[in-house]
Amino acid sequence: MSDARAVRIDEPGSIRVVPTEPTEPGLGEALVEIARSGICGSDREVFTGNRPADFVSYPVIPGHEWSGTVVEVGPDVTADLRGRLVVGEGFRGCGVCPACRRGDNNLCATQYEETGFTRPGGWSNYLTLPARLLHVLPDDADPRGAAVLEPAACAAAATLKLAVVPGERVAVVGGGSLGLLSTQLIAAASPAELSVVEPGERAGVATACGATGLHDPAAVEQLAGSYDAVLEAAGAPGTAALATRLARPGGRVVLTGVAADDPEPPDPARLVLSQLTVHTVFGAPSRAWGHAVSAFTSGVLDPALLVTRELELDEASEALRLLGEQRGADVKILLRP
Repeated sequence: MSDARAVRIDEPGSIRVVPTEPTEPGLGEALVEIARSGICGSDREVFTGNRPADFVSYPVIPGHEWSGTVVEVGPDVTADLRGRLVVGEGFRGCGVCPACRRGDNNLCATQYEETGFTRPGGWSNYLTLPARLLHVLPDDADPRGAAVLEPAACAAAATLKLAVVPGERVAVVGGGSLGLLSTQLIAAASPAELSVVEPGERAGVATACGATGLHDPAAVEQLAGSYDAVLEAAGAPGTAALATRLARPGGRVVLTGVAADDPEPPDPARLVLSQLTVHTVFGAPSRAWGHAVSAFTSGVLDPALLVTRELELDEASEALRLLGEQRGADVKILLRP
């Protein structure tokens, strides 16, 4: 472990690889050797300084998406965890506030603590975290796909709220990681139609994820009012409003993306007059993690379909650059320690 390293963002715009010493697990903790770690838009916000100040603490080792193998456990943690492939929840709620008690540990009223944002994350060789956050995977599970289970858990939170039933017409606005993972989970509910609103470069992966059609955002207005349920997963200006326009009167909409500046927010009059049911999602509570892990281990969910690049830790800054320029068929970038 003497050659262990980590990517550290000291402050916005400053990123470097530094030597690090793994933290010995204490009471209730486990030490994980990272196999793969993912990179997403919120990691780029940490680097650029665009993440809200209350949701990041510098300096920080990013990486809230990861998979790895438990190599050591604290004195009060079952030794059976050693050698197991795991993923881990990011939110570290207090466990006793009303939000945590009702299962919304992502909305903890006492504190915001999250792996990769306020606590060290998986852009490293090793990660120490509370063992209660771990989900154990089958020994033969693909660590590449497992590293994408954090956004899959966010997708699970959204699709559980969307509550699609067989035979419905469904649209997913956005063909990035969250949108395509949501598409896979929705496809398992046997909708009559499952459209992804995204430019055509990702038609192949969208079809592999279960989409029955791909529609360009510029030409989708003709489908307004056509869908029983719509999931917004783009987080771009105007996409929340588009999602509400695509839903039929009495339909359901789930919003997951947050546009930093949206000159075209959803129209309140449409929400009321069309009697739309609108849900929002922030991260993933434990129940959504359980749903995503079950879908993954049963073969219903295959996050590896989205992985298009793997880079080394030394290439983290390049990964962030590529993410900022992401276009075409490139979907998910992983870092390999």
